[in-house]
Amino acid sequence: MNTVILAGVVLSAIISLPAAYGQSGSLNIIYTGSMNGKLEPCGCSPKTDYGGVARLAGYIARHGRELSPYLLIDAGNFTARDTPQGRLQAEAMLRSFRIMKYDAVALLSNEKAFAEDFLPSLIRRYDIPAVSDSPPYDTSVLVKKDGFAVNISTNPKDYRKDALNIFLTDIPVSGSAATGSWDIIISSSGEIREKPLKTNGTIIVSGYPEGKRPGLLRLQVDAKGDITDFRHEWLLLGGDSEENADVRNVLDDYDSGVAGLLKESGKPPGGTAYLGVAKCAECHRPFVESWGKTRHARAFASLQQAGKGADPECIACHTVGFGEKGGFYTIETTPELANVQCEECHGPDREHIEDFSRPMKPVSESVCLKCHKKDNSPDFDYERYLEKIRH
Repeated sequence: MNTVILAGVVLSAIISLPAAYGQSGSLNIIYTGSMNGKLEPCGCSPKTDYGGVARLAGYIARHGRELSPYLLIDAGNFTARDTPQGRLQAEAMLRSFRIMKYDAVALLSNEKAFAEDFLPSLIRRYDIPAVSDSPPYDTSVLVKKDGFAVNISTNPKDYRKDALNIFLTDIPVSGSAATGSWDIIISSSGEIREKPLKTNGTIIVSGYPEGKRPGLLRLQVDAKGDITDFRHEWLLLGGDSEENADVRNVLDDYDSGVAGLLKESGKPPGGTAYLGVAKCAECHRPFVESWGKTRHARAFASLQQAGKGADPECIACHTVGFGEKGGFYTIETTPELANVQCEECHGPDREHIEDFSRPMKPVSESVCLKCHKKDNSPDFDYERYLEKIRH
């Protein structure tokens, strides 16, 4: 009888062993970090049209079985600023995380900047496994996947000897190495680090900014829970990647919410500094006709085609004077200021109408760089691009 009881105790102990110490094999970690509220790429250039939560969700749906067992982790700073649009982004991001079944989501510097009652309510509503070094959240979560026990934490003191340990931080990679003997450190500092750094047995990676390249760590783990080998790759999810329909619905809801923000704020303020291209055409018709053949003249239509015709982050570079007094407001209220017109490049100057000898300002490279940034216009070359619009 005692032998039977002893055998049962031993068997129970074996079954309850921390999984990483009774299991060897492969474990995959898909990670994001420093997404900064970017739900999807702008799509202005195919060279930078990578990433987005709908594409990542689609990838996981297609490859989840072959990647299993895998963990899905966000290392924090997934939000942007605490503004009306920033709040819509935060909710859409958390809804997407829930659909993808993230195993851990860190709340770090960006998230702490939100009003204290906003994110906690969303975390509860969408049942997000949040970790943070600030209350009311737990600092760590223990995840068990197919025989592996993984401790995921935002507290450098929460290391566990009975699990594989992952530390989430927004400390830059160079500073993360001093945080102790963690197996893996994932940073959301926003720095771009193409390859992992391995120091003192710790693998350190950094989430690619704005979610443009989700990271994938393929681990080989022995029965003691030690990582014996690893491979790292970036998931390049371009415009031809299949999206997850449920997450796309979330993004459509977000676009509708953003469109509602301008409608809720009422009519644009009275008075205007901008005249619009029709007024310029009264004296400069050949120039306006030349402009009409450029992509600048069709800039707003391209936004509408992408469903972003009411997104402030997009329309600022596809209209005249958005965000300025008397500039573009909505396509319903200020249709005459849609597209990249004369005054967006030459600046507003009503006195030019009264005194034609007063020249409009020339188009300098700095004017172009307000919108032609590396992220959405990677091939921009001032002299070459100027030739395309010269008149």
